[in-house]
Amino acid sequence: MGRTGYNAKFKADCVIEVLAGEEHISTIAARHNLNPNMLRTWKKEFIEKSPQLFEGSKQERDKAAREREVNEEREELLLKVGQLTMERDWLKKKSMEIFGDEYEKRFGRKPV
Repeated sequence: MGRTGYNAKFKADCVIEVLAGEEHISTIAARHNLNPNMLRTWKKEFIEKSPQLFEGSKQERDKAAREREVNEEREELLLKVGQLTMERDWLKKKSMEIFGDEYEKRFGRKPV
């Protein structure tokens, strides 16, 4: 494989073998036809970037929780709007029944 021919999964698998500590790094490198220094570089990069994995997942969990809260609040508000609309319509209907033609004079507008 060429200089950039190693994909991320292959690199991660090799580094995990190194971190497992069951074999010496030179043994792992020889089995995969790699230079031991390359494995050391991958291991260093893996260790340096590993905290980002946990930060990202916490951020994603927090974002998902916020989205759930917003959606729940939105649903509650939509239910409330629906309830208030029904109550308003009922009050208009009853007002028209009670006041009839006087409705417009009393409230200054035609019923909708």
